[in-house]
Amino acid sequence: MTPEALRTFCLSFNGAVEEFPFTPETSVFKVAGKMFALTALDARPLTVNLKCEPEIAVRLRAAHPQIVPGWHMNKRHWNTVSVAAGLPDRQVRELIEDSYDLVVAGLPRAERLRLDRP
Repeated sequence: MTPEALRTFCLSFNGAVEEFPFTPETSVFKVAGKMFALTALDARPLTVNLKCEPEIAVRLRAAHPQIVPGWHMNKRHWNTVSVAAGLPDRQVRELIEDSYDLVVAGLPRAERLRLDRP
């Protein structure tokens, strides 16, 4: 997955925005003001921090060396995924979508409905 494909996919979700609260190089993708992905799109190797359910995070880390505890994040709830290290693009997209869905699930019902995500 290329950096531009990663950006495009993250922004394809309802209500998703890209912000730069830390540095101009660090893209933070949010929905309703809540972060679901964080990446430096010009970094090599390309990595992305994604929210994950704690039990699933542990299983993913055990199964894939490309997935490690979230760098500079709560390691219980966040993974860092090395995008160009052999994971299929499909799996990276699924991890991003899962992160988005997890954040949306924590939003108030009215906000979820506004995003068409009951």
